[in-house]
Amino acid sequence: MHTGPIAWLVALLVAMAVLAMPGRAFAHAALVATDPADGALLEQSPAQFSLTFSEPVSPLVLTLVRPDGSQLALTSFRLNDQTVEIDTPETLKSGTHVLSWRVVSVDGHPVGGSALFSIGAPSAAPVAGEAVDWTLRAAIWTARLFFYAGLFLGVGGSFALAWLAEDRRCGRRFVAAALLLALVAAPVSLGLQGLDGLGAPLARFATPAVWKTALETSFVWTVLVGLIALGLALLSLAGPPGLRKLSASAALLCVGGALAASGHASAAEPQWLTRPLVFLHGTAIAVWAGALAPLGLALRREPANAKAFLRRFSRAILPIVILLAASGIVLGVIQVQEPAALVHTAYGRLLLLKLVLLLFLFTLAAVNRWTLTAPAEAGDTEVQRRLVRSIGIEVLIVLAIIGVAAGWRFTPPPRALAIAAAQPVSIHIHTLEAMADLSITPGHAGEVAASMVIMTGDFGPLDAKQVTLVLSKPDSGIEPIKRPARKPGDGTWRVDNLVIPLPGRWNARLDILVSDFEAVKIEAPIDIRSD
Repeated sequence: MHTGPIAWLVALLVAMAVLAMPGRAFAHAALVATDPADGALLEQSPAQFSLTFSEPVSPLVLTLVRPDGSQLALTSFRLNDQTVEIDTPETLKSGTHVLSWRVVSVDGHPVGGSALFSIGAPSAAPVAGEAVDWTLRAAIWTARLFFYAGLFLGVGGSFALAWLAEDRRCGRRFVAAALLLALVAAPVSLGLQGLDGLGAPLARFATPAVWKTALETSFVWTVLVGLIALGLALLSLAGPPGLRKLSASAALLCVGGALAASGHASAAEPQWLTRPLVFLHGTAIAVWAGALAPLGLALRREPANAKAFLRRFSRAILPIVILLAASGIVLGVIQVQEPAALVHTAYGRLLLLKLVLLLFLFTLAAVNRWTLTAPAEAGDTEVQRRLVRSIGIEVLIVLAIIGVAAGWRFTPPPRALAIAAAQPVSIHIHTLEAMADLSITPGHAGEVAASMVIMTGDFGPLDAKQVTLVLSKPDSGIEPIKRPARKPGDGTWRVDNLVIPLPGRWNARLDILVSDFEAVKIEAPIDIRSD
């Protein structure tokens, strides 16, 4: 095989990537606000609850834990853009309640949390928050490791055997084993996705609710397309000669489609760029990584017959590696956004680990390509043995990289964290004299802007002469910070260049000058995030 088929493959991958572009996707969901606010003290039972996220979500489990520890399933809710509005099924008694939620974002990843509020007076609250089920996480990571290894080493291996190898027997068993393991791991991964979505233990793996939840996530498309890829790859190994190359090529394209169907990177914006890049990145990894094991086994068992395989691989791999590196760099920049996130976030630290492993891998590949390949092709048996050992190390590094990538399942990217941090916090203040909607953007400590809509207590227009925003935090020794608001002409009042020095619960007061002889003051607490 010469460079012509590889050029054809790259062109076909680009075309398929363009065709695979979706119309819409979102970032990893993050909670922006709750009503009642976390830690709020209410005088009476609320009429409803609401959870506002940084993107639209689909609720999986909504539960209210009463002060006595009993649980009440919340099944009546509505989706209003990025807000989940939840009906209160009963009049709540005095004490501290926990609103527990678990939702799935459009990128297919479940997220959950809890908010506490008290009615009348706080009580000894049930334990809030969710404990990490490390057994479930280990199972999710293991299943995805085998699934992705099957896609890259199995499907990629079948492509190498069909297009690059002359003796298809070398490495065939390894490739078939990787494919068969992935065929088992794929549905297991889907079931574990349902468990994770519901926050359920492994013992509930076979229950219908778990699988129903799994089928409602975008990860189901990754599994379905991945299963098609695995089936086509097996067909290329066992099917008639005329179908081998066609089946292997179709399987390879399905690898890119499976990876682009869900996940952090495929859900990032700009969508016209990121999803095709994931498609190209995944297929390039499969072409390179999949050829390693069959090539190493061929060199070890049949070095004379492996020369043509080695020559074709060495000629073809350079454009594939360039495509892999270029797409990975662009995706990394989009996900991380700023260098500091490489150190300060779990996602960034995993990316750094992956980059270190890639540095070793690229170094080995360069040594193999420009130092060992020519003597090995010439028949130097010692160099061939060295090359086999080096390729074996490359395969182990590829598996380590796949393991690191599987760990991203539990870490939202800095891009998503930045989107969540930029979301505003909002409160509604309502009294008989006046009411207001106050929004602070971004909703964390630092320099912010405040926007206010002022109305009368019966929802009528209120043409105030002057509005002043007053923020205070007595528990931190911060006296009132007063800032006059301006009226930009769009019906709102604004305060720009406002600095909120600390996160936590602040008291927000609006001093409204209705006329020269009438002033109204309304206030309510507002929670400012740390980042």
